[in-house]
Amino acid sequence: MHTSRSTDNNQNNQSFLQLEDGSVFSGFSFGAQKETAGEVVFNTGMVGYPESFTDPSYRGQILTLTYPLIGNYGVPADMGRELAHTYESTRIHMEGLVVSEYSEFHHHWSAEKGLSDLLKEQDIAGIQRIDTRALTKKLREHGTMAGRITAARPGDDFKNSAFKPRHVVSEVSTEESKEYLAKNYSVSATGKRIAVIDCGCKHTIIKSLLNRGVDVVRMPWNSSFKDVDADGILFSNGPGDPQACDDTVELAKAALAAGMPTFGICLGSQAIALAAGADTYKLKFGHRGQNQPCKLIGSPRFFITSQNHGYAVHNKTLPDGWEVWFENVNDGTNEGIRHATKPAMGVQFHPEAMPGPVDTGFLFDEFVSLL
Repeated sequence: MHTSRSTDNNQNNQSFLQLEDGSVFSGFSFGAQKETAGEVVFNTGMVGYPESFTDPSYRGQILTLTYPLIGNYGVPADMGRELAHTYESTRIHMEGLVVSEYSEFHHHWSAEKGLSDLLKEQDIAGIQRIDTRALTKKLREHGTMAGRITAARPGDDFKNSAFKPRHVVSEVSTEESKEYLAKNYSVSATGKRIAVIDCGCKHTIIKSLLNRGVDVVRMPWNSSFKDVDADGILFSNGPGDPQACDDTVELAKAALAAGMPTFGICLGSQAIALAAGADTYKLKFGHRGQNQPCKLIGSPRFFITSQNHGYAVHNKTLPDGWEVWFENVNDGTNEGIRHATKPAMGVQFHPEAMPGPVDTGFLFDEFVSLL
């Protein structure tokens, strides 16, 4: 077992987390020494921070982890490598990190360095010794809100209006199409091809398809349907408001009209719902963690799922022919849609997991069977 200590010497520097309502949490800095701002959200997962931090869906957000001890198993060595096993993209996407206690020592056979060292390399600010329980209760009561991590004692100058609008999906999507051949990853290539519309696609979504023997072409979020040369189309996860992704929704409309087998994950499911004529809305504090229970409608089956989203589909706005597929057990919100007769479906949770349970991985098999 590899045991080492972080080389970060800035962990005793005082730092502050300020929320847009004026509340201030005092702590100590680790990672990059900088001021940063974003939407403050929380994740209830116990493990999987390397995967979570590199999930593009956290773009523009300051992430609070409710599990009290973070960093105790360090970080592995393959950051920056495409389709790396332990990271979901080639960089960290969150704007900042808030934890109760950062572990200065880490212990794991695969650890290359400490988490704080990686945050410094990626220019991501962290703050520790925060009462994350009190912070999470505030966010649950009042909803997600803008915040900043700063070394300067906060005053009254922080306003939500200071945030410039960002189109976060365009920031995380691939800029040009990329092809991945199943024969390079699978011993039983099927000859089928899936277009993945990259709204912030996690590595494991692509690997989940390759492992089932299908070729993948990863395309930008604003691609045109006329450029899609595939047997099926998958709309990926991604950050922000799905209603800001007009080009993605138009592409989904064209795919549905053509009867192409279509699958959406997270934001991708919301885009399909919008294309079908339904509506979406912002959740009060979202669902982020690896322990979200979902019910399969019309069945006694329940699944524990991995989730990371702040928006949901309005069930009552689904048009004729569409039905609710899964439901969140905690709050009754939509967790999946499907068409009664057409090969089109989407889920709000992450069947690829990473991190989290793989219980719903069979949904990839269902999608591939439609090709």
